[in-house]
Amino acid sequence: MDSQRKGFPNGGVLPGSTLGILGGGQLGRMIAIEGKKLGYRIVSLDPAANCPGSQVSDHHIRASYDDREAARLLAEMSDVITYEFENVHEETVSLLESTSFLPQGSTLLSITKHRVREKEALVRAGVPVAEYQVVQTAADLAQAVAQLGTPCVLKTVTGGYDGKGQRLIQHPDDAITCWEALHRENEPLILEQWVPFQKELSVIAARNSQGEVVTYPVVENVHVRHILHLTLAPAPVEDRVKRQAEALARRVAEQLEVVGLIAVEMFMLPDGKLLVNELAPRPHNSGHYTWDACVTSQFEQHVRAICGLPLGSPRLMSPAVMVNVLGEHIPALLAGMTRMPADAKVHLYGKEEARAGRKMGHVTMVSDSHSEALHALLEWGIWEPAHLAKKLKELEMTDDRTVYAT
Repeated sequence: MDSQRKGFPNGGVLPGSTLGILGGGQLGRMIAIEGKKLGYRIVSLDPAANCPGSQVSDHHIRASYDDREAARLLAEMSDVITYEFENVHEETVSLLESTSFLPQGSTLLSITKHRVREKEALVRAGVPVAEYQVVQTAADLAQAVAQLGTPCVLKTVTGGYDGKGQRLIQHPDDAITCWEALHRENEPLILEQWVPFQKELSVIAARNSQGEVVTYPVVENVHVRHILHLTLAPAPVEDRVKRQAEALARRVAEQLEVVGLIAVEMFMLPDGKLLVNELAPRPHNSGHYTWDACVTSQFEQHVRAICGLPLGSPRLMSPAVMVNVLGEHIPALLAGMTRMPADAKVHLYGKEEARAGRKMGHVTMVSDSHSEALHALLEWGIWEPAHLAKKLKELEMTDDRTVYAT
């Protein structure tokens, strides 16, 4: 039901109302937990009966995302609705937008789930991106490879995440094989110029319906086999880079008229310049550290933003390192819980099957410095040490000794 018709002051959706969540994964779970802390009731919709979100919801609708009757039921039960990830049916989101109160809207989803539309929106907003070409045929691809040079990256325009739906083209002769692996009938591909980045950074921006915008600290992300492994908050980069990154995230939030959160992933070049790589219109894996290290978590912030409440402070209270727990880490993590470091905050998502590469949870280590946090993670011995040790050595070479007041 539209919050204006319920008579809430200034159109805000107040505690005691029902928040509907389209999607029952870990992001929906964490949004629900923060929503319940604020006093909202939660109803979730997801195809799985015992998904992470259902375990913390007041009511769960088990149905596919294209089930129109289930969507209507979600609308009837909810005062405000949000989607927790992009891979939901646009038709369902459009239906919910037309029949209920869905502040994120369908336009933002349509842009961010389609790589070409996303690039075009960023360019219109004056945001720097890597050179790219849209390719419709194998002949188009050969011409685009010649123009952009190798290496370059071929991607599907929809559906890919955690490295899925993309191929690296090292030599022009690789193009046809990559085309055959990714091409879908009646859908183009996008070819992006290879970016020789020094670091991967991201910023999460929040914007509410009144146009208020706040940005979280710039973080550095370390990926392993295309899956986020580590996030360091704040990013160990120069202040000028942080200012540039926060300004880009703010511009994206304002130009796309975001209501809720937008995660802006960026490449930092050796000279400190930034190129925006991808957007996510929701809470993001690189913002999980905010639950333990910031005044207001990204999940509470999302609820505030879509309900028309004042935004909370995004201030970082302490340096933090977040590390993902994948399926292959679960046995070691459970065996090591009795020697868990005092500064470790463990979050497990309640997923039933622990498969290799599947995100099962995360751990945030809150400490006086990134080096101390990484030392503690290495001593705990849950994860393969190579990537932790590499980042620790890099930090120690740059004299990471800053202590942040809490």
